[in-house]
Amino acid sequence: MPSPGHRLRDVEHRPLLAEDDSYDSSSSSSEADAADRVWFIRDGCGMICAVMTWLLVVYADFVVTFVMLLPSKDFWYSVVNGVLFNCLAVLALSSHLRTMLTDPGAVPKGNATKEYMEGLQLKPGEVIYKCPKCCCIKPERAHHCSICKRCIRKMDHHCPWVNNCVGEKNQRFFVLFTMYVALSSVHALILCGLQFISCVRGQWTECSDFSPPVTVILLIFLCLEGLLFFTFTAVMFGTQIHSICNDETEIERLKSEKPTWERRLRWEGMRSVFGGPPSLLWMNPFVGFRLGRLQSRPRKGGPEFSV
Repeated sequence: MPSPGHRLRDVEHRPLLAEDDSYDSSSSSSEADAADRVWFIRDGCGMICAVMTWLLVVYADFVVTFVMLLPSKDFWYSVVNGVLFNCLAVLALSSHLRTMLTDPGAVPKGNATKEYMEGLQLKPGEVIYKCPKCCCIKPERAHHCSICKRCIRKMDHHCPWVNNCVGEKNQRFFVLFTMYVALSSVHALILCGLQFISCVRGQWTECSDFSPPVTVILLIFLCLEGLLFFTFTAVMFGTQIHSICNDETEIERLKSEKPTWERRLRWEGMRSVFGGPPSLLWMNPFVGFRLGRLQSRPRKGGPEFSV
């Protein structure tokens, strides 16, 4: 129970506790331990979507490499496009992994205790908000995710394709994922167009190591995949950049929440998500990766666990 000088309300929205309010020592240590764990959500639909994403990228890489580039008689055309496409694919899948396995900014469960609230040094009459679903004190701009079963700081949305929420700590990787998938889709579509032109002008039996019917089917499926992936990821990339520049999450926009925080300017918002001044490091999904995160640290209960 809270002390008489302040009030605790069991509500879902409009939290008043700021993101930079200090935690007590036990909470800080638990968050430090959480930072060293690999986050993973045990959601059946999300895991299926994540596996499908990888399979589709692998399929595109197979068609580009073995159907279009290796049979080509132009050596440098094959090398340049092969290296470029595979680099984009690796960056896309790496960004996908970082998005999926990074804690999006989960608030510690069950921290709405008397000791914790006394450590907040609240003023008399000040109202703070508790999430009745995960029994935590909700920071400002945090929202509860029904799939992750946690309150997520600056939660933008839950994306099944990455089997995770997009929040304060992994939004950067999600933006990179959408960007690299969109770029690889455009590259694949261009290569498909050039391949069709080459096959039509020459002999179908010479433009690919596969039979003409199989080649056509593989290229058509790749074109459809490229169009769908490009449309989805390009729109999502633009939406994410717009949200970052306006310092407004998708949930806040849909709910038309009036900002109770001081909004950052455009470049301040970009720096807060990508870290540091503009540089090529913004495009690198491996920044901040530590092998120590892969150490086994078992955890009991909850929809998420560490591996």
